Amino acid sequence: MNGPYKPGTPCWIDLIVPDQQAALDFYCDLFGWQGEVGPAEQGGYSVCTLKGKPVAGIMKAMNPDGSAPDPLPPTAWTTYLSTDSLDSTLKTVTDAGGSVMMGAVDVMDLGRMALVSDPTGAVVGLWQPGTFDGAGIVNEHGALIWSELTTPDMPAAAAFYSAVLPVTTARSEMPGAEEYIEFKVGDRAVGGMMDMSKMPPGVPPHWQAYFHADDVDAIQAAAVRAGGAVLAPAFDMVAGRMAVLADPQGGAFSVITASSPEQPA
Repeated sequence: MNGPYKPGTPCWIDLIVPDQQAALDFYCDLFGWQGEVGPAEQGGYSVCTLKGKPVAGIMKAMNPDGSAPDPLPPTAWTTYLSTDSLDSTLKTVTDAGGSVMMGAVDVMDLGRMALVSDPTGAVVGLWQPGTFDGAGIVNEHGALIWSELTTPDMPAAAAFYSAVLPVTTARSEMPGAEEYIEFKVGDRAVGGMMDMSKMPPGVPPHWQAYFHADDVDAIQAAAVRAGGAVLAPAFDMVAGRMAVLADPQGGAFSVITASSPEQPA
């Protein structure tokens, strides 16, 4: 990636975990990332890199004073959507029926961030870039290739995201995936949406990160060896071969060898 992401495009992902070093070890070994606990003045936030370019963030779950939250938040990847005006986007979020979970925060000169919940309960981040645009590599092994919303009310979710960001929705044109909805920025598909009914009971509405893998089966086996779990074993589907996995602390993610990769930006 060279230059900023267009507004509405997934631009960054990060993970909040109880054991930051353990998460760094797991993902760096699995995907070939480089990463270490960041400086104290940045809350220890780790910017993991691939080929010298940023690909994801990992942060220890903690209160602003540095103490451990009680209870601990669930371990989960957060998807961030790019915006060119965070303040106006946040105002639109509430007007469109969403909730602001964490208001605008300045992240040094890197940019501004916020966390919101859409009307169906899925949490998503917003990022207004400063000197940091987001992921510097996409669609390569170990990097983000797709972002997907799972929701119990696809029409409500489609209306919300189209109201707050310059995105549109359309049914997938892939044969066999007619029920799948794509988020588009201009004429480019930047993410997807599927119905909650396809999920196991108890799974909340959420955004899921997909990483490209040269060999899904090998990544699945490596994740298991490292203490991870298989939520959906490797299988072939219309977009390629994929698996749904979880890291040892419960963070769920998908890996895919895409038959026709869709670029996130």
